[in-house]
Amino acid sequence: MTRTAIESNHLTPGQFYGTVAEKRSVSSSIISEVVHSAPRSLPSHSHELAFFCLLLDGSYAESFGRRSFSYRPFSLLWHPSGIEHKDEIGNNGGRFFGIEIRDAGLRVLEEFANVPSHFHERGTPLVWLACRLYHEFRNWQPCSELVAEGITLEMLGRSARKEPAPQKRPPAWLKKVVEKLDAEFRANPSSSDLATEAGVHPVHLAAVFRKFKGETVGEYVQARRIEFACGLLRENDVSLADIAVDSGFSDQSHFTRVFRRFTGMTPGAFRNSI
Repeated sequence: MTRTAIESNHLTPGQFYGTVAEKRSVSSSIISEVVHSAPRSLPSHSHELAFFCLLLDGSYAESFGRRSFSYRPFSLLWHPSGIEHKDEIGNNGGRFFGIEIRDAGLRVLEEFANVPSHFHERGTPLVWLACRLYHEFRNWQPCSELVAEGITLEMLGRSARKEPAPQKRPPAWLKKVVEKLDAEFRANPSSSDLATEAGVHPVHLAAVFRKFKGETVGEYVQARRIEFACGLLRENDVSLADIAVDSGFSDQSHFTRVFRRFTGMTPGAFRNSI
């Protein structure tokens, strides 16, 4: 393992604060695992290349001027090149998977869309693609460069599809529905109960939820369950059957099917990577 030597606050490709545990270069990107073993405040800095960053473990916060964001494990963020930001590594340190996009890869994106501005998300197809890429990174084989290239380009394609937020503000009741789903995703909330609590018809709830969240209520609940399961899978002493039940699935078989559909790998393969 190597600790990157930082000579300026503008980081060159493959350069990070922290210990670079492993790094690989492919045609469209540079992929790296970076570890901070203790809490740390990083100086304000920027990166030469645009990049995705997947927080694998620990906690992390960053600020851009007056804006600040906090991240939990399996949060994915995107930074265009040259954005200056300041980072704070949490009390338990942090482990990160960085995907820096080379100029050639960025040109492919620019052929079809504008380079997206900073964004971050959790429990989305883009996050699961990053997890699949990390799995490939940790299990590198002769054909892995081609696989990594394909996943990276798909991530860029999904980023290019990101639409601006709807002009109309979501109704106040939608926030309450989302908060209830976030708190009770391991149960089986019914659309009727949610609609009654929101004071709207179930059909109207379903239409508004999809409009502003980009997915159905059921898809949102399953994504929260998979996200919760990912956290449990970091603990080796918890069986897959127990994780399935604790995450709200009927059994391990159902859990495995849904997990594979969301992430592209089995829970066991995910655990072995993480």
